[in-house]
Amino acid sequence: MKSVSLFCYLLLCIGSVDAQIIRRPIPEKLVVLTFDDGVSTHATTVAPLLKKYGFGGTFFVCEFPPDFADKNKYMSWEQIRQLNEMGFEIGNHTLTHKHVGKLTKAQLLAELDSLESRCVKFGIAKPVNFAYPGYAIHPTAYEVLAEKGYHFARIGGDRPYDPVKDHPFLIPSFTTLKDNREVILKGFEGATQGKIVILTVHGVPDYAHDWVTTPPDLFSEYLDYLHTNKFTVISLRDLNQYINFDEAARALPLPGR
Repeated sequence: MKSVSLFCYLLLCIGSVDAQIIRRPIPEKLVVLTFDDGVSTHATTVAPLLKKYGFGGTFFVCEFPPDFADKNKYMSWEQIRQLNEMGFEIGNHTLTHKHVGKLTKAQLLAELDSLESRCVKFGIAKPVNFAYPGYAIHPTAYEVLAEKGYHFARIGGDRPYDPVKDHPFLIPSFTTLKDNREVILKGFEGATQGKIVILTVHGVPDYAHDWVTTPPDLFSEYLDYLHTNKFTVISLRDLNQYINFDEAARALPLPGR
């Protein structure tokens, strides 16, 4: 009898924590689109298509070395500013695409601060969401992100995001590539029962890093699929409508801490 009572108590506790994390019910077919590295086709190809469908999106920008000055490969800050004015979110990807595990705390702070300063200079709100360059994570990054008041931080993983299990500093995503169409289409099916599908997209196409390119026709197919099948497509910052970051950060564990 005691074991049954304990089991019921634990279920109540779990339900209570979940209720604190979830601000409002997460709809079926909820997808977040994110775009990495500040490549040129985000301005020329991606943004017009998102506007066509009325979709949101988060652009994680940086000054990717050594070719950031090559505007055939990367957006200018004026183009990034225009994305912001179009209503898209601008997120932090460090200033120079540094893997966080290779930086000291001071160096990581400098990378984040420098990117924030660039945003402010061009009239863009200081970013509050982050994407780990190369999907590399490290406990120091969790500390820095928390100190600076960041909300969500995105990794890879090719699986849906479960807000009551995944810490908001470790939000998984599916990465689109030129040869993984079936993985992505199957992945969309995971946007159900409180789980959210997040895509990481690099260039469409990617003139700087062809190994992570997404062909324009394939990207258009994904957007048309989402539109035809009545998915809700938002930016990462829009997750605040559904998820209480403070409660999630308090209740959910981080590795190495």
